[in-house]
Amino acid sequence: MKDGIIFSEKEKKVSRSAITRKIERTGYECIFMILCCVAGVLAKKAINPAANMMTDFLHIPGGISTALSLMFLVMGAGLTNGRWNAGIMGLVQGISALLMGSVGSMGVLIPVAYFIPGVVIDLMMLLPLKTPSGMRVKAFLANLASSLSAALFADVMVFHLPLNVLTVYILVAALSGAVCGYAAGEVINLTHGDKNE
Repeated sequence: MKDGIIFSEKEKKVSRSAITRKIERTGYECIFMILCCVAGVLAKKAINPAANMMTDFLHIPGGISTALSLMFLVMGAGLTNGRWNAGIMGLVQGISALLMGSVGSMGVLIPVAYFIPGVVIDLMMLLPLKTPSGMRVKAFLANLASSLSAALFADVMVFHLPLNVLTVYILVAALSGAVCGYAAGEVINLTHGDKNE
């Protein structure tokens, strides 16, 4: 009974059906988010040798493979409905990297190193962009900003680079973040079209 009205059997079935659909959708999204986390860690591990050759040539500690890994968080955030999904995925991705031994120079700080960029992605996804290509722009900015936040966090916590090396490191992180952000936006657009929320 609600407000003195007894629901009919038909209304109860419709209500149960809506709840079931919501639970199923949430379950599918959780599975998709876990797959994005694992795919990001594996992709980073796969391109690390080539990325390390480039960063060694530039005498910087990284900035390329992390952007690719974060791209999967951007896609996960763009293709699911939760407001803070990227932060959750970042934490899961960091724990996955820790369990798989893909910690790099961050060591046990790796979950935090992924959580912070995940939160940055979530904040970028909250931007009120109502243009026809709003989601693509958000994905681009999210990957760019999260790559920069990951690079800055790594420098503050581990590297302590001199200014000239830090500048190159930040520029490489920004460029790789921009490229991966563009790719993430295209994937989101192909999957869902431009959705302005």
